[in-house]
Amino acid sequence: MEFQEALMRLIIHKPIQKGVLLETQESEKKKWKIFSFRRLPKQEIPREFLCPISENLMNDPVIVSSGHSFERSCVQACNSLDFTPTLMDGTIPDFSTVIPNLALKSAILNWCNNNSVQPPKPLDFFSAEKLVRAKMDAQQEEKGLVLRIKQRPLVNLMNQAAIDSHLSSSSEESIDTIDSTPPLQLTTRPSCYSSASSSSEMETLNLNPNPEEEELITKLKSPQVFEIEEAVISLRKITKTKEDTRVELCTPRLLSVLRSLITSRYTNIQVNSTACLVNLSLEKVNKVKIVRSGIVPALIDVLKGGFPEAKEHACGAIFSLALEDHNKTAIGVLGALPPLLHLLRSESEWSRHDSALALYHLSLVQSNRSKLVKLGAVPILLGLIKSGHMRSRVLLILCSLASCPDGRAAILDSGGVDCLLGLLKERALESESTRESCVSVLYSLSHGGLRFKGLAKAAGGMEVFSQLEKSGREQIRGKARKLLEMMKAKEEEEEEEVNWEELLDSGKLFDFAQKM
Repeated sequence: MEFQEALMRLIIHKPIQKGVLLETQESEKKKWKIFSFRRLPKQEIPREFLCPISENLMNDPVIVSSGHSFERSCVQACNSLDFTPTLMDGTIPDFSTVIPNLALKSAILNWCNNNSVQPPKPLDFFSAEKLVRAKMDAQQEEKGLVLRIKQRPLVNLMNQAAIDSHLSSSSEESIDTIDSTPPLQLTTRPSCYSSASSSSEMETLNLNPNPEEEELITKLKSPQVFEIEEAVISLRKITKTKEDTRVELCTPRLLSVLRSLITSRYTNIQVNSTACLVNLSLEKVNKVKIVRSGIVPALIDVLKGGFPEAKEHACGAIFSLALEDHNKTAIGVLGALPPLLHLLRSESEWSRHDSALALYHLSLVQSNRSKLVKLGAVPILLGLIKSGHMRSRVLLILCSLASCPDGRAAILDSGGVDCLLGLLKERALESESTRESCVSVLYSLSHGGLRFKGLAKAAGGMEVFSQLEKSGREQIRGKARKLLEMMKAKEEEEEEEVNWEELLDSGKLFDFAQKM
């Protein structure tokens, strides 16, 4: 509008007054300020401005009884799901009372204005619920992983003769597979990963080495196989029973040695070194450090052709590392998705379950979702659901894939709507949470528009959603209600035919184009 007014003044030769010119300049500055909003990396945003659950700037911050501040919708979702998260510093918040944190909200808005950052948008309840469920799953699954590690027995020491006889009777195919899949070269790794030279430089800077670490590394580098085996079992026992040593021992030097042992041809060395890595990865501060050490390609090699028990541990390690958001993209880039998909059909129950959990957490990143769709993950996942295997975990992965356009298209193409509605009709889902995941997938698919509507109607979706609206959890009823509303909505009226010749003759083409 300002441009048009100035143009009109030029046409009728009227001078622009000085006050008007200054006002125009000020408005131009404001316009520039509006359009110069940017997104800062989370590392640059003050930590107290981020919700501990959504990890984004808070739009409606509230303070709870314990003194922590959260996004209001995240607190509502936690109360609705009866979930209390454990925060990064180990504290547990108290959600019994909720008070608006107006001072923090004002500080966030002022900071956004001063730093030309887009103010935070409101977080709706369903999005907050999805984030809280992801936190619940991660917290529960990590506890399960720790429990399994504590329950799992160590591999017993074997003398040299037993090792030789075991190797001679082992499957040659298994050993050949390991040899035929060497670790990925440094050129295939992201630039953030440490190379051998960078690790050696860090070794020289380590002026006060840990005596326990020094002793272990010396044994792990021994030319004697039996001594290496003894050291790696000792390391596994230490990292399993002494939680405080996990952070101390997770050094670039030790990780570098483990990287070479993970792909060992000797069963005990490969199995126990991979188990050591799982133990070390349990500590949050170690997760990024482990991925940056360049050890993930060796784990992927084990997933492809390692010994069965080593594969189980490698799946557990990838799952544990994938819990850290900063690792998700890197693990996907390094090629973990194809072998994890393959292991969904493994004979080992642990490998199946941990690979499913790893895929779920990796699928929370858009780049990995796109990769999984291109790899043909959707037909594999739907096949597992139909067979009744790991339905709860597989539905979580499908729910994540359904949140992106290419994932929705793949599920619709593969008969996902008919499959999921069939399960709900037959009441074939074993728990309320699994039913809720199934409804969540359908709810995400409903964003596909008229195509979903047609498929759902053909599969009897109206009857299923009507039943769900009357029973079950509030979350299920809410989503079923929205699905019903979408199904009952009137079809858009067909566009009237346009007589273009008549429009041209009448001179109203310009008015018609503006309406369009």
